[in-house]
Amino acid sequence: MRAGKKVTVSNRFQKKYIYHLTEPIGRNFDPIFKPDLTPQEMLKLGVFGGAYFIGVKNLIPKEYPKSWFIGINLSPDHEKHADLNFFGIRASMPLAYWRAKGWINKQDPHGWFEWYCRYYMGRRGADDERQIKRWKAIRRHSAQVKKNCKTGDMDCRRKQRQALLHWAYDSRKI
Repeated sequence: MRAGKKVTVSNRFQKKYIYHLTEPIGRNFDPIFKPDLTPQEMLKLGVFGGAYFIGVKNLIPKEYPKSWFIGINLSPDHEKHADLNFFGIRASMPLAYWRAKGWINKQDPHGWFEWYCRYYMGRRGADDERQIKRWKAIRRHSAQVKKNCKTGDMDCRRKQRQALLHWAYDSRKI
């Protein structure tokens, strides 16, 4: 997809939602937003129990490049499965929990990862500042892993490491 393109999304959560790509894919991020992983890298590693976009046919939204989903282990039943996560552990709350907390906006009904995918594709919008602040706040978990684990000990604090992957921090490098 290219900057200037109009994207229309229709699925169980959004009917004819329209957004515009204003930046080139993977470029021109806010200066404080420096994720370690691209959405495609996150998917390949294994995040969200293989159920990235519940309510989307085959769990693969048409708005993203098909190449992102090649070789990805998808949930067979649209439910999250810990064994499909990189660290083999469940590390996220259900979408209903996030909604109840008021952390989900109408424009991105699947939450932060959907926002990040759209941001990566080139969409910029009113919710960017809030989402980037949320992303930045998760960094505290990497400090806890560094403090309590030997570098490269993938068995130490696996749940925190998996949660960091969900937020585009490469916890394998800690």
